[in-house]
Amino acid sequence: MNYQGSCHCGNIRFDVDGQLDGVMSCNCSYCQRKGSLMWFVGRDQLTLLTPPENMATYTFNKHVIQHRFCPTCGIAPFGEGRDPKGNAVAAINVRSLENIELENLPVTHFDGRHH
Repeated sequence: MNYQGSCHCGNIRFDVDGQLDGVMSCNCSYCQRKGSLMWFVGRDQLTLLTPPENMATYTFNKHVIQHRFCPTCGIAPFGEGRDPKGNAVAAINVRSLENIELENLPVTHFDGRHH
């Protein structure tokens, strides 16, 4: 299935393909403050519809995840990194996707605070 996503002001827009069966809620110091619900897909499933220079990047801790956000409205629609096998992945904040019924998605909790 194809989903459309964006930041609040539309400065960052993207499409993502995949089966959205559930999301992850992380309690690390960053995710908890953002309130993100993440959906992990292969990076090749994410297509940017706006230039990369429209995005700003934040990294912390081990600096392995590039948290992308809009410098205009501040919304962080996704992050990029690598899975444990070295594959490029995107962590989509499903709250930035259009026409999603959040209450219908099962949530897995991840203890990022202690990892």
